[in-house]
Amino acid sequence: MEKKKVRIGFVGVGNMGQCAHLKNYATLEDCEVAALAELRSGLAQKVAARYGVKGVYSSHKEMLKAEKLDAIVAVHSFGRHGILVPELLAARVPVLTEKPLASSIDAGKKIVKAVQKSGTFLMIGYHKRSDPATMLAKERIEELKTSGELGKMKYVRILMPAGDWIAEGFSDLIRTDEPYPEVEFSPPPRDMDEKTFQRYEAFVNYYIHQVNLMRHMLGEPYKVRYADRSGVLFVGESRSGVTCAIEMSPYETTIDWQESALVAFERGYVKLYLPAPLASNRPGRVEIFKDPGGAAAPQTIVPQLPWIHAMRQQAINFVRAVRGEIRPLCEAAEALEDLKVAREYIRLLLGR
Repeated sequence: MEKKKVRIGFVGVGNMGQCAHLKNYATLEDCEVAALAELRSGLAQKVAARYGVKGVYSSHKEMLKAEKLDAIVAVHSFGRHGILVPELLAARVPVLTEKPLASSIDAGKKIVKAVQKSGTFLMIGYHKRSDPATMLAKERIEELKTSGELGKMKYVRILMPAGDWIAEGFSDLIRTDEPYPEVEFSPPPRDMDEKTFQRYEAFVNYYIHQVNLMRHMLGEPYKVRYADRSGVLFVGESRSGVTCAIEMSPYETTIDWQESALVAFERGYVKLYLPAPLASNRPGRVEIFKDPGGAAAPQTIVPQLPWIHAMRQQAINFVRAVRGEIRPLCEAAEALEDLKVAREYIRLLLGR
C-alpha cells in the first residue's frame, strides 16, 4: 500500500524558511506542505502560490487551530525559540527548528521541559549531520572504534574559516518590502551583561554547528578546556580523554567555503570536507586513510556519494523521523548541551 503523506505546516517563510527548507519539503514525494503561517501577508501569499500550499495563515496560532498536521517546520530567529517553540509543541506533533536550540541556557531548559510535556520530539536543524558525507563518515568512525583496526581515537579537529556560506542559495528567494511586525523575544540570560551576551549570541549563531558536530564526531560528551584570547582556537577534552579542537576563522575566503573535520586514530584517519551550507545538489567529501603497518600497504579511500545536499537530506531525515523510521538526528536535550559548551567557552574567553 502507498504510504500516507506526512502533512507539514511551515511557520515562517523568510530567507532560510524558503531556500533552506520549504523548497526541499515541497518536492519530497512522501510529504505535503499543507499550510504555512507568515506574519507578512503579502509574502505568505506569494510563497504559497509558488509552492502550491493551500492553507495560508497570518499566525501559527491560526494555523494550528485550523489544520490537522503531522509535523511542523519553524524557521525563525533563535532569540524567538524560547517563546515560540513551546507554543508549537503544545500541538503535540514533531517540530523541526533551525539551530541553535535557543538564545540562552534558561530558554533552552524551558524548551526541553515543553518537549517532555508534549510527548513528541523537537529536532534541531544541525544540517551538517544530514550531509551524506557526514553520515558516511560517522558510520565509518563508529566501525573503526568498534573494530580497533586503526587503534584508538586520538584527536578530533574541526576547521571552519569564514567564507561564502550562501553560495547563490538565495537566488530563487521571493522577497518582500513588508516590515516585520514586532514580536516577543526571550529575555537575556541573568548570568551575562550586555556585552558578554552579544559575544555569546555571535558565537552560537556562527559556530554552534561546529560545537555540535564535534560531539557527533567524538560520539561522546566533551568539555572546553582552553580558549585563546584571539578567538581563533577552542580546545576541549572528551569524556574518555580525547583531545579536540575547533579552529574558528584563522583565515577568510571570499568565494569559497573550506570547512573540514579530521578524526585521527593511531594508524589512520577519517577526514570530512563540507560544502557551503546553501550549496545545492552537492554533498561533502570523505577521505579515509589506513596505515596498519607490517606488510599491509597504506590505503587512501575516497567513497563516491550521491548528489544530495545536506538541507535536502535533512528534510528526508525529519520526515523519516516523523514516521518513526529513524530517531531524530539531534533532539532538544542534546542541543541544550551545545548551549552549555558555548557558555563555558565564552567564560574562558572573556573571564566572565
